[in-house]
Amino acid sequence: MKSIALVGMAALLSLNTYAQSRIESQFRIGRLKYSGGGDWYNDPSADVNLLRFVRQETGIDTDPRYEFVDLSNDKLFSYLFLFLTGHGNIVFSDFEVQRLREYLLAGGFLYADDDYGLDKAFRREMRKVFPNQEFVELPFSFGLYHSQFEFPNGVPKTHEHDKKPPQGFGLFSQGRLIVYYTYESNPSDGWADPEIHGDPESTRLQALRFGTNIVVWALTH
Repeated sequence: MKSIALVGMAALLSLNTYAQSRIESQFRIGRLKYSGGGDWYNDPSADVNLLRFVRQETGIDTDPRYEFVDLSNDKLFSYLFLFLTGHGNIVFSDFEVQRLREYLLAGGFLYADDDYGLDKAFRREMRKVFPNQEFVELPFSFGLYHSQFEFPNGVPKTHEHDKKPPQGFGLFSQGRLIVYYTYESNPSDGWADPEIHGDPESTRLQALRFGTNIVVWALTH
């Protein structure tokens, strides 16, 4: 198992080198599959549309496909960027907790978006991954909100859930943002095909721009 982890870390670190130079291979998003009954698979068009938009707006060579990966699969370490969403419960096994910790500490990045009803379970499972850390709310001055497009008020509100303000939270390792979590905002719904949620085009554009900021931040930090 140790040798597998080391190989995975080496692969991930090589992707980190690529991410900074933006050459050699295409940038992909790995949709994180999890147990517990939550709909991790919802809105597959979201990932594809975001990758297309990122390529159009930044010139980053993306591979606009929907791909999913679970934490027990060695394919995990071939992704620099993981995306997690859903409406309900999440359960990580002890092995998955260890794998996610290894992935993140080796240079990986996780973006999680509460699609409503995810918050309690996600926070619980992330405490297993980093028991000595709590999510901290990022200030509006944080660089992610200004990495490509300007979001002076932080996370945009894409969908209304409980009439709370949108918030963005982070977990850090040695000063690097390794997990970014959006709550009461749901920008990833705005990435989906227009007919899925019926959002105005201005809302979808704002959400896609915000997703681009997350990708750019992950690739450059």
